[in-house]
Amino acid sequence: MRVVFMGTPDFAVPSLQALVEGGHEVAAVFTQPDRPAGRGKQLKQSPVKVFATEAGLKVFQPPKIKDPLTVAELSELIPDCIVVVAYGQILSRAILEIPPFGCVNVHASLLPHYRGAAPIHWAVMNGESVTGVTTMLMDEGLDTGDILLQREYAIEPDETTGEVHDALAEMGGTLLLATLDGLAKHAISPRPQDGEYSYAVLLTRDHEQIQWGRSARELHNQIRGLNPWPGAYTHFQGEGLKIWRSRVMPNLKMKNASIAVQREAPSQPGQTVGIEPDGILVQTGEGILKLLEVQPAGKRPMPARDFFNGRRATIGEAFS
Repeated sequence: MRVVFMGTPDFAVPSLQALVEGGHEVAAVFTQPDRPAGRGKQLKQSPVKVFATEAGLKVFQPPKIKDPLTVAELSELIPDCIVVVAYGQILSRAILEIPPFGCVNVHASLLPHYRGAAPIHWAVMNGESVTGVTTMLMDEGLDTGDILLQREYAIEPDETTGEVHDALAEMGGTLLLATLDGLAKHAISPRPQDGEYSYAVLLTRDHEQIQWGRSARELHNQIRGLNPWPGAYTHFQGEGLKIWRSRVMPNLKMKNASIAVQREAPSQPGQTVGIEPDGILVQTGEGILKLLEVQPAGKRPMPARDFFNGRRATIGEAFS
């Protein structure tokens, strides 16, 4: 099949790679313009552009995909199908009507759940045990098109967004090939999205802040859901601190005086209640959370116990 590919971040690369290795004719690749990045604000190419350039594919980077000249260029490419994977721009009806097999989107959730920009983050942060990948025929709505194929993925209790992201990206490439094969053979019947839907809204700074009054399980899900980006944060001894890895301590009883100090007054959420060889024990609104890896502002990630010892902290001090 002759395909035009639209995508930008790392998540889209396995799908483009699958098209190339699967024998499809990739007529062109559309990706976002190079953006300033890093302290030097030098222009940085998107991961899709890097892969496409190395593969010798024609690359377009229009600031606005809806521009009439860009639409005309797309039409002149005569694609059988346009494949969209985390491109970052909304397609107009004029574009949606160009390819005879339609515009196929690879989305990182089991639609109609988690439509929108951050489906993997929210699936992990909400403690979902199952997510997946959906291919759909695009319409003018936000992830509202008819479903083509879906595949489930089981999320492990300690799995991070980064780990789920990588697994779903690979799954997306495989599912995309199956989808295009099914469309070419007229073996797939698109079906409307039925049932309740939800949106995975863009993350804000408020979503990153740890509220210690929540349960240990909720905080653990938040921490792993924001790993590797943008990171859950708190404060300790007046300094900002990101927490990258944690563990829920079920039914923990503080018996060993060398590990924890028993306190006459009940511990408050955010208060350190003990230290173990691999981490710091912190009281939450419900249960104990062990912090395993943290990152002070301006420093590299480090074991939580090393951080605690380096600050000459004492059990009973609190995160805020």
